Amino acid sequence: MRLAVLSDTHLPRGARRLPEACVARVRAADLVLHAGDFVSAAFLDELLALGPPVAAVHGNVDEEAIRRRLPAERVVEAAGARIGMVHDAGPAAGRLARLRARFPDCDAVVFGHSLNPGSPTDRRRQPVHTMGEATVDGGRVSFALVELA
Repeated sequence: MRLAVLSDTHLPRGARRLPEACVARVRAADLVLHAGDFVSAAFLDELLALGPPVAAVHGNVDEEAIRRRLPAERVVEAAGARIGMVHDAGPAAGRLARLRARFPDCDAVVFGHSLNPGSPTDRRRQPVHTMGEATVDGGRVSFALVELA
């Protein structure tokens, strides 16, 4: 199973859009995971319209309409793997231990805010726009960070 992993898309903002390379990877995925900070429900609907199912959580800057539609955290089943999702995983110090305690039965955790998959639209303090791709095979999750042009 192929997963597209997004977070912190912060759309709409000015003329920004998802980069075409990101859109192509999303369309090719079996499932899209979004770790919050869509900003608008209109962009959530735009992402849903790209085709694959979307599993998501809300982030700290998401409008109320998104907060009503999406949970703050969740666990997704994908090809035999359990993947925890949360937007804000807290400070870097102790993060791994906190996430293991918060999602003890999960094989992986996707989080945003602090740039786990990065952002396809907002570099923040990073040199390039990024997203994640993961494959799940036999309950095992392999993750890759993808730099977008």
